[in-house]
Amino acid sequence: MPLSSLPGNRSLRVGLAGYGVGGRQFHVPALLGAGLEVAVVSTSSPERVAQVETELRGARVVTDLDAMLDEGGLDLVVLTTPTGLHAEHAVRVVEAGIALVVDKPLAVNASEAGRIVDLAAHRGVPLTVFQNRRYDPELAALLAVRDGGLVGEIRRAEYRWDRWRPEPKQRWRETQTAEEGAGLLLDLGAHLLDQAVILHGEVDSVYAEVFSRTVVAEDDFFVACRHTSGVVSHVMASSVNGAPGPRARLMGSTGAYVIGRQFDEVSAFGGFENDGESVGWVIRGDAREPGPVVGPCHQSDFYRAVGAALLSDDPQAAMPVDPRDAVHVLAVVDAARVSHEGQRVVEVLTPGEAP
Repeated sequence: MPLSSLPGNRSLRVGLAGYGVGGRQFHVPALLGAGLEVAVVSTSSPERVAQVETELRGARVVTDLDAMLDEGGLDLVVLTTPTGLHAEHAVRVVEAGIALVVDKPLAVNASEAGRIVDLAAHRGVPLTVFQNRRYDPELAALLAVRDGGLVGEIRRAEYRWDRWRPEPKQRWRETQTAEEGAGLLLDLGAHLLDQAVILHGEVDSVYAEVFSRTVVAEDDFFVACRHTSGVVSHVMASSVNGAPGPRARLMGSTGAYVIGRQFDEVSAFGGFENDGESVGWVIRGDAREPGPVVGPCHQSDFYRAVGAALLSDDPQAAMPVDPRDAVHVLAVVDAARVSHEGQRVVEVLTPGEAP
């Protein structure tokens, strides 16, 4: 459903910074699916310039973010540049006064992220973070299990994302350091921790084990989170796990809920598969039944919500992801690194929140 409440019935004009895997495979389909116009793309790669010219025929290509901001006439900028550049680039967009979507994570640490959020609020520039996994059937099913009491009182949860990639790819995510924004803890961890917070509340403290086995930054981590709700979640991801476990498990007082490795794949134990439109299985010992049936989930709904927010009376309040959620997730990441170094439980301190 296109958004067409602008003068002249035109679509919202978007500037897309970066045309790598994230920009090309995730953001562009979601933007176009929401009826937004990708008007300008910034990339300095000749290969990607050619891709833009083939795939987005109406878009103008410029070499960098500054050239994009000089174009004028943009309603929204979407940052899909490498994580280590998010803070610098976000500040430029906010200072230009243009509404902004930043691909997760918002920055490399909570302090940087907090400064971006504060600057955007001070300047009155709408800001949100592309947490696209909030629009997966998996999260919808987990929320249905929690809210419907299908496993009783949830006591412990496990969320994981395992891969078998003993020979790492040669990309910035594998060749740069964690301080530069690389590694699984900032990449998949930003999704998994965000999911855990949505389901169980903010994180009070963590114990973590974080390793760099085949790359410069982390490619194997485990974080035990104690949430404000009292639930303990175990969040983990690995690029070097040859036997991936279930994507999610909720252990409750009246049973457990399990999602396999992916929505349509066999899980690592029991051979359980999703049944039709249901996601996962409710399990009680030897008994099992299909999990909740969830409706269609589309990541373009994120950009529909962004578009609607920009046309509303209070764009920031209407944004689909509160950027301060991203600050808290990064505070959990920061605490996890401290925990690993000190081999101890660490309190999570989120910038901007009272101690």
